[in-house]
Amino acid sequence: MRVEEVMSHDVYIAHPNHTIQQAARAMCDIDVGALPVGENDRLVGMITDRDIAVRAVAENLAPSTKVGEVMSRDVKFCYDDEDADHVARNMGDQRVRRLPVVNRDKRLVGILALSDLAVQGGTRPAAQALQGISQPGGRHSQEPV
Repeated sequence: MRVEEVMSHDVYIAHPNHTIQQAARAMCDIDVGALPVGENDRLVGMITDRDIAVRAVAENLAPSTKVGEVMSRDVKFCYDDEDADHVARNMGDQRVRRLPVVNRDKRLVGILALSDLAVQGGTRPAAQALQGISQPGGRHSQEPV
């Protein structure tokens, strides 16, 4: 099964100049925990509910803080035509729960979440990813990159 068959296609894209309050409101409205951040038609980061909680709220930053100040810039991604089982293993190895999905022109076309793998891909790919994600250790830095 290919990634494009299990990913979420409708994606809200935040902008680095949006406020974290706007990003949090969008996450609430569409019931997601992460948004890709785009600028000039390019993926430049990801902002998660955890980024907002740990990098902004815990540091007493204002709701008017810009997404670009707290987003993760080191964005891992996958291609829409990749094998979903292979990507699930990579998600486990990289300990990520969500990946932006791009086409071969590097245009954002969706998001692949662990939940997508569980619901659409069956238990095996989701279990592979979850096993790797759940391993202790790894990079847990909350410093903005």
